[in-house]
Amino acid sequence: MNPPLVYIIVLNYRAWWETAACLEALKRLDYPRFRLLVLDNASPNDSVERLREAFPGLELLPLPQNLGFAGGNNQGLRRALAEGADYVWLLNPDTRPDPGALSAMVRLAEGDPKVGAVGAVIYEMERPERVQAWGGGEVVLNWGLIRLLTHPKQLPRLSYISGASLLIKREVLERVGFLDEGFFMYGEDCDYGLRLRKAGFRLAVASEARVLHKGGTSWASSLAADEHFAAHNVRLFRKHAPWPLLAVAGYALFWLAEYSLRGRFDKVGALFRGLRRGWQLPLG
Repeated sequence: MNPPLVYIIVLNYRAWWETAACLEALKRLDYPRFRLLVLDNASPNDSVERLREAFPGLELLPLPQNLGFAGGNNQGLRRALAEGADYVWLLNPDTRPDPGALSAMVRLAEGDPKVGAVGAVIYEMERPERVQAWGGGEVVLNWGLIRLLTHPKQLPRLSYISGASLLIKREVLERVGFLDEGFFMYGEDCDYGLRLRKAGFRLAVASEARVLHKGGTSWASSLAADEHFAAHNVRLFRKHAPWPLLAVAGYALFWLAEYSLRGRFDKVGALFRGLRRGWQLPLG
């Protein structure tokens, strides 16, 4: 009997050198049955040419415009389902998975029909002994808190699997749908985890799956990223929290205190711009 077919989707934007390093790591996977699709999110440089030159025969789909994380990956998810994928692995281009990572995640998913998505243990690229996220994180909807989990003892609080390494069952995509494209970047993995759990699926983390993650390669400006982060987290709380205003207030107070204590008042400005934008984003 053939093992499940996994479609690996890597979404590139500008940082073709990171994507190339990720693709080199994927060559060493020990999983026997997968297809790789790279999408380019309308990079304003020569990413497509560079990747095609470095990887002849690579299945690479250039998108006509930047659709963000959700919109770009959704293009790949639709193709994966049409091609008969049993699982789809969304993998950030600034990651380096260990050879056994995919095998460990599929093994865990196959062992429990209630598991809808599986994450890996994600480590810092520059400090590979340090856990960045044990699969994903927790969303406290009542108080507007989002935090990464870093230890297996915290797994009962797992609300979502990080989009840096997210293995999704076909059944989940057919029942829950695709990523919400109202989240251009940030918040979409939290939203998907909450939707998945609401539909009755469980989240799991394969402790044997190790993935290094760098982060921050898509933004030219950290302040633009901070503003975007705040705006889409506000949208997340408006969409899911029982008392959205309370959740957003808690979120704002936490980050206001964090930035003020660090003397980063430029980030305070980005926070408030993001809060204002987040209230204006459509939920539909």
